[in-house]
Amino acid sequence: MEREEMSDIWIIMIAVGILTYLTRLSFILLLDKWQPPQIVTSALRYVPVAVLTAIIIPELVVVDNALDFSLANARMLAGIVAILVAWRTKSALWTIAVGFAAFLLLNAILA
Repeated sequence: MEREEMSDIWIIMIAVGILTYLTRLSFILLLDKWQPPQIVTSALRYVPVAVLTAIIIPELVVVDNALDFSLANARMLAGIVAILVAWRTKSALWTIAVGFAAFLLLNAILA
């Protein structure tokens, strides 16, 4: 890369960093002066669960661009095992370890 290209990349990185910081700071400053209604605060409690569900479920049940709810879907079965472990233990470490082990075992059996 030429020296000029490197300086352009650094300028872009710094500008994006500043914009990200200002975006986050704006919410902190806004919420410091404005208290949202109770219904908004209550609804925001469910945002992380909804976002994680929207990310994880397609990874478990979509295989080759099609829904696969069969017992031959190792990812879905391992996901169910991981959900059960998370529910019983409340431990992220155990959930990841058991879910990964279940996936490896099921993938070897079903493949």
